[in-house]
Amino acid sequence: MPLGRIIRALIAEGQDIQMSLKTYFDETRPPFLLLTPVTYSVGIASAYITGNFDVFRALLGLVGALLAHISINVINDYFDYKSGLDLTTKPTPFSGGSGMLPSGTLESKNVYRFAMGSLIIGGAIGLYFAYTMGWMLLPLVAAVAISIYFYTPAFSHWYIGELVTGINFGPLMVLGGYFIMTGEYSYNALAAGVIPGILVGTLLYLNEFPDMDADKGVGRRNLVISLGLEKASKVYVALIASTFAWVVVAIALRLLPVTVLVTFITLPTALKATKGVLRDHSDIGKLIPAMGANVTLTLNMTAWTTVGLLLSLLL
Repeated sequence: MPLGRIIRALIAEGQDIQMSLKTYFDETRPPFLLLTPVTYSVGIASAYITGNFDVFRALLGLVGALLAHISINVINDYFDYKSGLDLTTKPTPFSGGSGMLPSGTLESKNVYRFAMGSLIIGGAIGLYFAYTMGWMLLPLVAAVAISIYFYTPAFSHWYIGELVTGINFGPLMVLGGYFIMTGEYSYNALAAGVIPGILVGTLLYLNEFPDMDADKGVGRRNLVISLGLEKASKVYVALIASTFAWVVVAIALRLLPVTVLVTFITLPTALKATKGVLRDHSDIGKLIPAMGANVTLTLNMTAWTTVGLLLSLLL
């Protein structure tokens, strides 16, 4: 075969591989993965202010947490496609899945394998830390793995989907980050984890507004379906208010340093989101800016929690 044809064949093969990798990367819904390092940083900061930090363990733990997040995003896409949900939802920038399966871009069996591969490797990292840092981490790893796999086919049908998600991305992720640095758990780290826990659970809760009818059609049961949009919008406001209230209570109980009050810098964003939800809960097109403000609030308030913890070292 002429050298030129060989080179062209290799270039074409390389382009196919690059396109395939990009497709699977897009399937992970990368914009949403930013939530993981932001939340994970709360656990690392909780350990750092006690004098415990290791770069290798911090980076490896982040890889494990990202793989867990990837697996939940991808396996959720798989189960939603199998149930027919993805064929009836109206996608928004913040909800509705990746669209890879309904469009035929990826095959469902390959998406399932991708999800399980991410879950297995992430779980293996968790087992490594359980072996090296302490077996008390094992129940946390098991709880995360079970909730990832069974979230869509089970928990999202039992009115606890928002709670499970909030616990996973709040207390469990923060406690996990803290444990791999210290080899133990802490009430202080748990208190810090409640902040992203409420925020992320509420993030899912609001993202269920556009999908309410579609979710109901495939047998999902969640708080939004149970309450209806008008009542659900008022509960949303209460959930956001409870996050700020928790910061004050935890500081008063000396579970968090006073510097975590810096999270109140996000109050204007919270007001923007809550006003928008109360006003536009029944008009999904108009609700999208409030959904965007809610994402911004979740990321920023969680990040400021990390900053507040680190600022306590200056006191």
